[in-house]
Amino acid sequence: MPSLDVFKADAFSMVSLTAAINALPYQPKILGSMGLFTSVPITTTSAIIEKKEGKLAVLQTQPRGTMPTVESSRNRVVRSFAVPHIPANGTIRADDVQNVRAFGSETETETVSGLVNDLLMNLRADHETTFEWHRLGALRGIILDADGTTTLYNLFTEFGETMITESFALDTGTTNVKQMCANVIRHIEDGLGADTYTEIVGICGDNFFDTLVAHAEVVAAYQNWTAATMMQTQQIRSGFVFGGIRFINYRASIGGSAWLHTDHCRFYPTGVQGLFQHIMAPGDMIDTVNTRGQAIYAKQEVLPFGKGIEIHTQSNPLMICTRPAVLVLGTQ
Repeated sequence: MPSLDVFKADAFSMVSLTAAINALPYQPKILGSMGLFTSVPITTTSAIIEKKEGKLAVLQTQPRGTMPTVESSRNRVVRSFAVPHIPANGTIRADDVQNVRAFGSETETETVSGLVNDLLMNLRADHETTFEWHRLGALRGIILDADGTTTLYNLFTEFGETMITESFALDTGTTNVKQMCANVIRHIEDGLGADTYTEIVGICGDNFFDTLVAHAEVVAAYQNWTAATMMQTQQIRSGFVFGGIRFINYRASIGGSAWLHTDHCRFYPTGVQGLFQHIMAPGDMIDTVNTRGQAIYAKQEVLPFGKGIEIHTQSNPLMICTRPAVLVLGTQ
C-alpha cells in the first residue's frame, strides 16, 4: 500500500506556508486600510532612524566683500530601535485529520491543506490585529504591548519631543471649535517644518466624536455634510471635514474594551513621505537570516511520535512615526 507523509510535501514547506499566510485575505482595519504606513523590509533585527537637526535663521547684512562665517555641520542624531518579535503557534493533531484523509492516499492532500489553511487564516488574523494595535500606538506616540500597560517605545522620549495636547472644551457651547482646529493644524505644520502634507486627520473616541458633532458650532456643518454625501449610516467611520480636519470615529476594541480613549482624538498628517513606517525584520530562523523581512512567516514542525503538526508563525514589526512632533492629542 502506498504511503504518504502529507506534511512533507512541497505544499507544506516553509516557503509555501509563508507565501500562503502572506497571501491570505484578512479583515481590513481602518489604519491598515488607509495606506498610512509604508512597508519597509530590512535585513537586520534593529532599525536605525537618523534625525538631522536643521535650523532656520535670519541672516545679518554685512559689507560687500565680507566672507560670512562658515556654518558648522548640522547636528545628526542616530537612534536604534530593536524590532519587536511576535510569535504565535497553532496545532493540528492526528484526530483533526482522522476520517479526512484515507490512509496511504495521495489524492486527499487538498483536504488536509484546508485544515492548515483555516489555521493559517486564524493566526494571520491575530497578527493583523496586533499590527493595528501597534499602528495606533505609533499614532499616539507610545507603542504598548498586548497587555495595554507595558511600553515598548515612547517615541516622544526617543526623539526628545514633548507631546502637544489641545483641549477642545466641547462641553462648553461657546467654545470656538474652528479655532481649536486651527491650533491643531498650526502645531502639526510647525512639526513638519517645510514638508507638505495631503490632509490632517483626527481619529476620535466615541464620546469625543459624539460631543463634537453635537456641538452648536459643528452640528449644522455635520448635518449638511452627511446630507451631501448621502452616507449617514457610514459617515462616522469614513469621516467628515470641519475646520480643515477630517474627523473619523475610530472603531477598535477587544472584549468590550475600546483601544482609543473615548474622550480623546489623535491628530496626524497624511501624505508625508517616510513619516509612518511598518518596518519588517527577518524571522529568527536559519532560513531567514540576513534576508529581507516579510510581514508574517509560517513554518511547521511534526509533533513527537507523529501525533500531528505544530504551525509556528511570527511577525517582526516596528510601527513607527519618525517625527512624533507632528502628533497632537485632542481632549474633550
